[in-house]
Amino acid sequence: MSAGGAGPTDGCDVPAAVPPPREPKHYVLRASFIALVMTGGGLGVLSRYGFEQAVPSPSGWPLATLLINLAGAWALGALLEGLHRRGPDVGIRRSLRLLLGTGFLGGFTTYSALALESVLLLALENSPSAALYLALSLFGGALASWAGIWCGAAFDRRTLARSAASER
Repeated sequence: MSAGGAGPTDGCDVPAAVPPPREPKHYVLRASFIALVMTGGGLGVLSRYGFEQAVPSPSGWPLATLLINLAGAWALGALLEGLHRRGPDVGIRRSLRLLLGTGFLGGFTTYSALALESVLLLALENSPSAALYLALSLFGGALASWAGIWCGAAFDRRTLARSAASER
């Protein structure tokens, strides 16, 4: 503080530059945004259920959940990279992110089933299988996400190259 008590100083009785407090970013909860997430989530859950019914579980191993989560990680990476490359998160891009990313893929993928099925594998005293399932889910999900981002970027590069060629 300076001698007059006017505020913080830099040690030489010169008032220090104190940035003004930043206003927090508020995302307005709009009924339309909530409806997009709910619609996408409902469709994602139904899709997951259908996929789980169609894919068998060999020896009780949760193959369907693994495939769902890997596909969801890839799709989310591709979607978000593609949307990001097209511009700021506003308008149709925000609506697509909410409908497809937060909603559909949020409902399609499932952390709770991953956790439950891992515990069930452990309860069956099948530790190696549980460890393999968790490793494939974790590392495979990270790899699938990276691959989705790469694919989203490659698609954008091809789209830009095609539009540049058509303008010539």
